[in-house]
Amino acid sequence: MHLLTLRFKKDPLETAFLRATQTRTRRQGQFACVVGIIVYLLHGALDQWFVAPELSGQIWLARLTALCVPVLVLLVSLTRHFDAIAHGLLALVGAAAGTGLIAMQMNLPLASAPYYYPMMVLVTFYTYNFIGTRFIHAFCVDMALFVVYNLMFFALLDYPVHVLLGHDFFIVSANLIGGSVGYLTERQRRLLYLREQELEAERTHHLQRSLHDPLTGLPNRELLYDRINQAELGARRKHTLHCGFFLDLDGFKSVNDSFGHKTGDQTLREVARRLQATVRASDTVARIGGDEFFVLAENIGDLASAHALAHKLLAELATPFDFLPEHARMGASIGICPFPYEGMTVSDLIHRADEAMYRVKTSGKGRFAIADLSGWPQVMPGSSL
Repeated sequence: MHLLTLRFKKDPLETAFLRATQTRTRRQGQFACVVGIIVYLLHGALDQWFVAPELSGQIWLARLTALCVPVLVLLVSLTRHFDAIAHGLLALVGAAAGTGLIAMQMNLPLASAPYYYPMMVLVTFYTYNFIGTRFIHAFCVDMALFVVYNLMFFALLDYPVHVLLGHDFFIVSANLIGGSVGYLTERQRRLLYLREQELEAERTHHLQRSLHDPLTGLPNRELLYDRINQAELGARRKHTLHCGFFLDLDGFKSVNDSFGHKTGDQTLREVARRLQATVRASDTVARIGGDEFFVLAENIGDLASAHALAHKLLAELATPFDFLPEHARMGASIGICPFPYEGMTVSDLIHRADEAMYRVKTSGKGRFAIADLSGWPQVMPGSSL
């Protein structure tokens, strides 16, 4: 954060913080405007003792003119345009309150000043600690009001120095106290936001790790089960067809044994990348253990589309891997189970797809089979291998 403005140095973080706090800023600003209007009007009760009848009209003109600003800000706060300029508008409310007080006090004799200038102290605290604007906006407003106050009552109205210094003492003290509280409050709020972001990132990281395979980054069995459940519920509502593809790599054990686990891990990562590149963005590729992968293809349309996707997957995995020798050929055997079907469970779906894949394994590999939902898989021709 910048030391004075408290703004985050990274623009995206600043934008995210303002977006996260915009509801609080809106509500606090609305409440503060209402309270400020009430206090400002009640202040008019003093006029009957300290304002000459012929000056009453001018005093109320200044007061009501200043009140136009919070009323306007209240109206804008009810629109979608408020959030983009919220802090500037709320700072303007404080500026209007202080300017109105100066205008009223300029029309009063020096003897009445002790009963009106304390409102400047209230405006200082109001702007720093209640209206809801950022510290830097409140600081600029209150410093500007302090300068204008001294220019008006020393240079133009010739207040005695000792009187003006007495006023300044309390106004400056209010700025020191109110400003310090405003600064520390906003700083603490921003530090708390950073901490919440760190905790959320840590929670997301742990959730990601718990639901994804650490080697390939693919969804693991737990996340796959959840997505199949969600797909099955959607399919029954919308009467759509989904397919599960159980893939077991052909030749992986030989690669792993011959070239070591490091090459084996590299191979699995490359298989994961190729599978993700082959399927649609809406499909799920999961690693469910060892060299076994599962593809959940939602809204696939019909079995002909499932056949086409299986051919693409087989062809992609049969393409030579750059980091493996030519003789170290890879491939896959695939079992496919369409769903939903009567009595379906996630475990049963995966079991049927696994059973179809095993049938391929025992009858030549490098092909795919569609699970017969009566319990017997039927082997379908695969790639040219």
